[in-house]
This record gives sequence, C-alpha cells and structure tokens, in this order.
Amino acid sequence: MDTSALEAAFLASQEEVGRKGDVVRSLKAQVKDGQVEKSAVDEAIEALKQAKLDMEQKQKEYETATGKTSSANKEAFRTSMLNALERRLFFIPSFKIYGSVAGFYDYGPPGCAMKQNVTQIWRDHFILEENMLEVECPAVTPEIVLKASGHVERFTDFMVTDLKTGDCHRADHLLEAALEGVLEDKKNPPSAEAAWAARDLLARVGELGAAELGAALTQYGVKAPDTKNDISAPFPFNLMFKTSIGPRGDMVGYLRPETAQGIFVNFRDLLYYNGSKLPFAAAQIGNSYRNEIAPRAGLLRVREFTQAEIEHFCNPNDKSHPKFESVAAVSPLLYSRALQMGDEKKAARMPLGEAVAAGIIANQTLAYFIGRTYLFAQRIGLNLERVRFRQHLVHEMAHYAEDCWDLEVQCSYGWIECAGLADRSAFDLNAHASVSKVDMHAYERFAEAQEVDVVTVLPNKRELGRLYKKDAKAIADALEALSECDALEMAGKLDAGQAAALTVGEQSFDMQPSFVSIKKERKRLTGRNFTPAVIEPSFGIGRILYCLFEHCFYCREGDEQRSVFSFTPVTAPVKCTVFPLLQRAELNERAAAVSAALTRERLSNTIDTTGTTIGKRYSRTDEIGVPFAITIDYQSTEDGTATLRERDSTAQVRVPIAELPSLVRRLTDMEVSWKDVAAKYPAQAQAAGDE
Repeated sequence: MDTSALEAAFLASQEEVGRKGDVVRSLKAQVKDGQVEKSAVDEAIEALKQAKLDMEQKQKEYETATGKTSSANKEAFRTSMLNALERRLFFIPSFKIYGSVAGFYDYGPPGCAMKQNVTQIWRDHFILEENMLEVECPAVTPEIVLKASGHVERFTDFMVTDLKTGDCHRADHLLEAALEGVLEDKKNPPSAEAAWAARDLLARVGELGAAELGAALTQYGVKAPDTKNDISAPFPFNLMFKTSIGPRGDMVGYLRPETAQGIFVNFRDLLYYNGSKLPFAAAQIGNSYRNEIAPRAGLLRVREFTQAEIEHFCNPNDKSHPKFESVAAVSPLLYSRALQMGDEKKAARMPLGEAVAAGIIANQTLAYFIGRTYLFAQRIGLNLERVRFRQHLVHEMAHYAEDCWDLEVQCSYGWIECAGLADRSAFDLNAHASVSKVDMHAYERFAEAQEVDVVTVLPNKRELGRLYKKDAKAIADALEALSECDALEMAGKLDAGQAAALTVGEQSFDMQPSFVSIKKERKRLTGRNFTPAVIEPSFGIGRILYCLFEHCFYCREGDEQRSVFSFTPVTAPVKCTVFPLLQRAELNERAAAVSAALTRERLSNTIDTTGTTIGKRYSRTDEIGVPFAITIDYQSTEDGTATLRERDSTAQVRVPIAELPSLVRRLTDMEVSWKDVAAKYPAQAQAAGDE
C-alpha cells in the first residue's frame, strides 16, 4: 500500500478543514452585515464538522497502514517536541517544585539564549535600521494612564467561578465545550432542531453579553469542568494585575498589559528629542502582564510575556515611507478581506507595491512594516510557506482604526497571531491629550503660506465662572478641545437660539450663546498644528519563539529518537561545539584553545569531553540546535587541521584550525553558506553513527 499517498491525503484533508473554518468565519461577518442568512452559517458549520470527520478517518487509515503515528499528527508531533524542549531546559513551568502556576514559564539556558538572540535580531532589524528612538518604561502604570487608554473599562473577559471550590473559568470556553459536546454526542444525538440551535449559538458565542451567556450556560447545564460543581453567573473580569503604589496604598496602579502606552505618554519629549520633525518611530522591548483566566497552549497564552512594539508617528495626510521601494517587490502571503470573503478562502502572494496601488493595504508605511516583518520572519528561520498576513475584517477593527493586519504563523495549534500591524490613526494621542490636558500636537510648516478657513472657539470664562464655579475650567477646556465639526454644529444650534449640550467627563452642560463665541474666519497661515497618526507593529516574542521551535523541529530519517532543532545560525542558542575525539590530554588542550579562540570571536560555544562516542555527542548537540561542531583528532596534532560539521546535512570538511574562528563567525552571521564552505575545503568522511 502506498503510505506516501495516504499521508498526502491526510495532509490535504487538514488543509480542507482549515479552508472550511475560514468559510465559517467569513459567513459570520456577512451575517453581521445582513448579506446572508444564519442558515448559511449553519450549513458551513455542518460542512466543517464533516471535514473534520473525514480528516480523522484519513489519519486512522495512515496510522493503520504504517503501524506508527503519522508525522503530521499534531498531538504526537507537539508532544515529541515539548519533551525535547523540557528535557533540554529550553523552558519549563515556573515554580515547578511547588506545583507550578498556570501561565508562567521559566526559560532555561538554551531558551534564554534563543530569546535574547531573537530579541537582538529584532532590535537590529527594526530599531537600528530605522534609527528608531528606543525607550524603557516602568511595568507598573498609574490607573489614570490606563483609564485614558480604555484598558480599565474595556480590557475584560467574562468569567464564572466554581461555587464550591472558587476555581475560575472563562465562561465562553465552557459554553463552547458544552455545545461541541452536544453536537458530537453519538450515544444521545440531538434532534435536528436542537442541533441547529447548538450550532447557531456556537457560531456567536463571542458576541454574547453577560445575561445571554449566563442563560446559555444554564440552558445547557454547564458545570465546572473538573469538579462538576455548579458555577456562578458570568461577570466581567479585568485582565490587568492590580496593585498599589506607595506605602499608603492610596494610589492605584496596574502591571502594564502592553508596552505601547509608555511610548504614547512620552510623545512630546520624544518629538522634541527628534528635533520636532516627523515622521519618526519609537520602540520598546519589555514584559507585559495579563491575568488570563485560564491560560493554556504553553507559551502561546501566558500571564507574563515579552513584547516588542513600535509606534511610528506620521502626518495623517502623508503616510508615504521613504524606504518603501526597498520592500515594494517583496511578496508575502496576503490574506486580504476579499480573499477571506471569497470562495477559495486562501492567502495569495502579492508584491507589496501592487497591494498598496490596488488599495488592499491602506498606505505605504503600513505596507513597509509588513514587508520588514516578513523579512524578519525569514531572518530568524520561520517557514515562509507557513507565514501569512491576515487583514482584519471590517467588524473586527476598532472604530478608530484605518487598517489592521496580523502576522499569523501556522503551527500545531493552527494559525497563531504573532504580531499585529495597525494604522491606529490619532486615537491614542487624542485620548491621552483629553485626559491629561497636555498638548500632543506636532507642527507642520507649509512650503508656502496658505489661505485657510479656521474655526476659533473662545469660551466666555467670566460668565462660565459665575454660573459653574468649580466646573468652569473643565467646561472651558472642553469647549477649546472641540473638533472643527463639533464646534460648527454647536455654533449652528446657538445661532438658532437653541441650547447645545456639552459633555464633560460624565456630566452634561447646556451651552447658551453667551457662554462661547464660535467663528469661522479666513486666515493666512504659514503652518498648522495637528495630532500625528500612528502606525503600530506589535510583536509577541514568546509566540514567535514557540512557532520557531515547531518550524525547526524534526527527527532524523529512520530514527525517531534522534530529534533535531534546525535553528538558523543567528538564532541558535549555542553556535558551535568543540569535541576532542578521545579523552587525551593533548587533544583536550587543543580543544580548549579552539574554544577560547571562538569566544574571542564572540561565539557561544561548549566543549564536550565526556568521552562518549562522537556520534552520541553530535546527537546531544543536534537536540539543542547547535549548527556547527569542531572535532579535534590526532590529525589535528600533526597538520593543524580539524573537522567542521554542519548539523542538518551532517556533512564534514577539513579546515585549518587557524581559520576556524573567523569562518564560524561568518557562517553564524550568514555571510557565507555551508555550500560555499563545502566547495572550498576538502570533505571529511562522516563519523560512525552520524548518518
């Protein structure tokens, strides 16, 4: 029986499941827009269910024919990889001796080195290349900052608690699991009507409010998953870690849920530092904190994680980028709105220059950062066939956003968002300016003076003070902060003799003609003040690392016990190992000298003098992704050469010891390839057991 055909059929069925899942998502969007009926979503969900059954059948056929678990089996692959990661201490659950705490992980020596390497590559690729202004801000953030940004009010999920144990669970996750259980129950299958109702509810779980969610949990008899105890009614839970600042504890603070706000609140000083010139970008790399209700999926959903964020400030009327031509020909997989809503449901490669010209990507600057992000993914070693940029559908975007794209990487958990790239307009700066009462404007000088219509708002502070006393200043500030559109609308009502409502915080005040003068005048201006727009690329370093682990993991053909991580040299935690062939003083001495020379080249390296077979030592270093290995043997003492081995091909060449440090340096920096090295130096026979 042709097992390769069976495996190919299984892989094709996996792709079909993914495609039908995208169909369901696009139909949900069309339901919201009133373009299709809910029955179309029901049919798509049924087709998705059948596709999943077909995939499971094809997987069983492959496993039965081969007598082993399919290499494409997500669970088996993930388990094998995670065993290797934990065994070699890339990362482990935090506080392990005390039973661990969900959502926290410690990076061990190789994991810590890899994280630092990826972070440094990110810094060189973005901050250094773009001459960005890097900042480092506190993790503890005063409440007022996060109120202004909207996090205090809106950064929530619905939670339920076990009424006996007090354990917490995400309400939507429990309901989803219950509905899937109803639809997949083969012993007591639901009636056609009940199945339709369950599918309908499953399709819109994410849209339910607290009352609807609670009613659904009650209807389906949902209990706590571990104890089967009754659960509470759903209630909003803010995902930020709350704390207090100062010894009296009277100032409320939070651990920051993102690093971006530290950049926004420093905008004025950064603009001044940059000579008051736009555009410019500021960046920050640091830890963020989200008190996830039920963290799962390892590094993909944690409570403390490293973010790398960029805020690119520019003129809202000019979002071109001076370096756009350098990425205009780059062709990543783009999953635009049109492709998501179309029949094929598949991303397609397109040059970024064409995407901007066609209006698929809103502007050059956003497209430029998409291109740079794609090149970053290539640099660190992600499989570019499993990397795409998905555009947010209209109903997914915030009301203030101009355009949003997610860098998604395919792994055993599906397509995972690893970075978000958004044109956030001027929302963040306006929000902080409104609350802090600090000007967040930039100044644009015109090439030539221009005649423009200017709306002037002059509050009558004496009259406001007489009537409103302590509220007078806040009212005057709110009047002066009115947009041109709102000011003209108020002027129209006042001129008609009507009162005009003005909202200040949570209060509303009726404005009268004597309270404010609003005029539209023609003026000759040499420049103008404006609030800059912001293009924001935001990266989750932990998620990128996890996907990198999956993309680089494999087992040697014919030996599933020999696992390998094929990290690129720049990301590998250790660049080279040095092996004396045998436990002999003269070989150990030369190996130590080679190691010292590598260290002087700033190359992380280790010496293995355990005396085990060279094949076993190669296997140990392959398992932590070391790309190169140097072996010192007796020929080394005679002619001053050593063998240099490349991890993935296991090929070896003979190189003069004096040339090794600089050669490995150039290989690590990816300035030369192994193909170049193999063409220059004589080949060496592979060690026994290293085929």
